[in-house]
Amino acid sequence: MASLRIMIFSLAVYAAPYASQASYSAYQFAVAALSQGHNVHRVFFYQDGVHNATNLATPPQDEFNLQQAWQHLANDHNLDLVVCIAAALRRGILDAGEAKRYDKLSHNIAQEFTISGLGQLVEAAVISDRLISFG
Repeated sequence: MASLRIMIFSLAVYAAPYASQASYSAYQFAVAALSQGHNVHRVFFYQDGVHNATNLATPPQDEFNLQQAWQHLANDHNLDLVVCIAAALRRGILDAGEAKRYDKLSHNIAQEFTISGLGQLVEAAVISDRLISFG
């Protein structure tokens, strides 16, 4: 009987959380991979995918809260949730440091998400067995 090879995955999410199925599919993939014993090295949010990181989105109570789901998954499995800095700034997603740097009154990135550059996506591709794109 062949044994299951543990793989290292990284995910790239390009779509806004409620604009298409892509962000939710990425989340479901991460949950399934982790439940099978695989490792998810990093989830990189790029283009409109950076909207997954806002703590201002408030979906109706009877709908799935994808941003909170990502946070819980990150807490439970020590996931690295990285938001592209250029895409985030362009779309008004800021951490405290960027808000101060650009003289903005507040920041809105959710806990567990960090802002960084595209180098994090390249590094994830190098380290991982597979880089899977959603959106």
